[in-house]
Amino acid sequence: MEYLEVFLQTILAFAAILIYTRILGKQQIGQLTFFEYINGITFGSIAAVLATDIEPRRTGMHFLGLTLFAFLTWVAGYAVLVSRPARKLISGEPTVVVHNGKILEGNMKKMRYNFDELAMQLRQKNVFDIADVEYAILEPDGDLSVLLKSQKRPLTPADLQLPTQYEGIPTELVMDGEILFQNLKQNNLDEKWLIQQLQAQGVQDISQVDYAVLRSDGSLYVNLKEDDIINPVDITDAPESPVKQEKEEQDRPS
Repeated sequence: MEYLEVFLQTILAFAAILIYTRILGKQQIGQLTFFEYINGITFGSIAAVLATDIEPRRTGMHFLGLTLFAFLTWVAGYAVLVSRPARKLISGEPTVVVHNGKILEGNMKKMRYNFDELAMQLRQKNVFDIADVEYAILEPDGDLSVLLKSQKRPLTPADLQLPTQYEGIPTELVMDGEILFQNLKQNNLDEKWLIQQLQAQGVQDISQVDYAVLRSDGSLYVNLKEDDIINPVDITDAPESPVKQEKEEQDRPS
């Protein structure tokens, strides 16, 4: 009986988290500020208690607590959206930690941010000399935005006054052997055109296609579920590597 209660309460907790997180939006995972990090942990903790507490009279209380916490999170998210003071209070503000190659120790102390963290995040941006940095800004989500000094930035076509063509974003047309008809329609294409393009690349059955993308230049990139690669590169050194085992079997005399 207790196992059944845990089973049903886990389903309830899972469904509640799924519904509430969909309502709250993607900022919970896409932009983890300190507040959202703590909020996510607390949200999960309440759901865990709801799933495992087998006392019947407390199930409703836990569910009410989870619902109330989700509502308060929604209120905080709405306040952050419409009010700059609330946004500054809840999410925090960006902080300049490097200005013209000089480290601002005072700002770093306010953020409890040390030199090791600064050096690590600069290296992750391929910056190994602080003197090359014009600005380094610590964002509310903990990421470091870096602007190099103008003489240290890579050249771009705009710097050389070279014209470039619009690239756009590739559009997925086939995924896991299934045609994405909505994407075809958005590009004024149809299934007949797609089949012709696939046949031109030697693909006779749509089920063979794992992934197909329409590039911005109008060409079609196709990846098959079974790629015809004779000698795939294997950079592992594990003896149980499936690629190595297959190669050994092929090389083994019959």
